[in-house]
Amino acid sequence: MESLYDEILADKAPEPAIYPMDLKGATPADYATLAETVDQEFGRLDGLVHNAAMLGTLTPLSHYDDELWFEILQTNLNAPYLLTRNCLELLGRPDDASILFMADSVGRHGKAYWGAYGVAKAGIENMAKLLADELEDNTGIRVNTYDPGPVRTALRLIAYPAENRDALAMPADVINPCIYLLGPDSKGITGQQFSVRSG
Repeated sequence: MESLYDEILADKAPEPAIYPMDLKGATPADYATLAETVDQEFGRLDGLVHNAAMLGTLTPLSHYDDELWFEILQTNLNAPYLLTRNCLELLGRPDDASILFMADSVGRHGKAYWGAYGVAKAGIENMAKLLADELEDNTGIRVNTYDPGPVRTALRLIAYPAENRDALAMPADVINPCIYLLGPDSKGITGQQFSVRSG
């Protein structure tokens, strides 16, 4: 994040801000403080991308560690809910704003051993749908999900340690749909589930 911050400054773009937050341990008050800080610094929010995730382990539910279950749901489901809820007023200030939840196929089709991660991703899909429905007629906020497919990330390495990483897409290879869904060209598109697999 710091190197990206420096790149943005070098390009003479508006000065960005980095706000470190431990999603596993953050309280509802921490999310309110974050939204207040964004309000004070920028006065509005044009887009919100929920990309942070914690995988945990691939384990049968009968053997799942309870504390790990709660940590994963906190990071992957509760944190996006709290951040979104606290930022809705800021997102409502521009005529057009976008919320994008990063999705995963195991959240759309349950799969053995994916435990809390799969449950959280399924919850994200449902939350995005209901939020899009709630906001569609009375705001300019659109809400969508995007599954980038297999990407060479640290999380993917945990899930598939023996996989040929050279065959995987790099994050830069799957970013264009995110840019589209955040930008003005996708105005009016809301409540949709997008996937790199389906184009």
